[in-house]
Amino acid sequence: MQNKNEIRNAVRERYHQLAENSSAIAGGCCSPESSSCCKPQGEIDLQALKLGYSADDLTVVPEGANLGLGCGNPQAIAMLKAGETVVDLGSGAGFDVFLAARQVGETGQVIGVDMTPSMINKARANAEKINLQQVEFRLGEIENLPVANDLADVIISNCVINLSPEKPKVFREAFRVLKQGGRLAVSDVVALQELPAHIKADMALYSGCISGASTIPELTEMLTEAGFTGILIQPKDESKDVIRDWDVNNSITDYIISASIEAVKP
Repeated sequence: MQNKNEIRNAVRERYHQLAENSSAIAGGCCSPESSSCCKPQGEIDLQALKLGYSADDLTVVPEGANLGLGCGNPQAIAMLKAGETVVDLGSGAGFDVFLAARQVGETGQVIGVDMTPSMINKARANAEKINLQQVEFRLGEIENLPVANDLADVIISNCVINLSPEKPKVFREAFRVLKQGGRLAVSDVVALQELPAHIKADMALYSGCISGASTIPELTEMLTEAGFTGILIQPKDESKDVIRDWDVNNSITDYIISASIEAVKP
């Protein structure tokens, strides 16, 4: 297994390439070896609809914000309210940040954190298109969030935590940043069973949101050790229609599925 820095660098390079690629957009957090990874915007939008976003969601964000890199819709479980402060872990080009900003309104705040400079640049350029004052994008790692203690009402994330080589640290950081009573609302992949050795060893599949998936018991233990309560992890069978395209060489839906992950800081 590669070390933490090797994993982090591979993930950063993959998402740099996706951010910089203007001629073909990634259609899902999928293996770069899969021929289905590059799709026109219409197919990416259709994928978003399959994952629980509405047609209205797709029209209110700036063009170029939805890169099709998610595996669910954290907005559906976040139950955001006007005036709340939200932090998005691995915010990419800003898709979920812009949707969250719409829900929290001008009295709220949404901070997107991403470790890839080109993604931050893309997200900031997208924000300028719609002039949202309550949105901010910060360069940083989700294991070391550039966010103050006890700031956020809600932390969201969409198919990013699985990419971290230090997942327990991510959840500890999320706990630190949340206010008392704050909520974690995450969409991510989970492992249904032990992944085969050849999948675990494939760095392309790790940076494609496959090899780094944890099981539900593993995630529950990490969240509990971080201090969270009210932990609820629910697999989403409907996600299989999207996930099966991530790796055309393996029956990947036998091993991973998208799930909603909820927890509370007591």
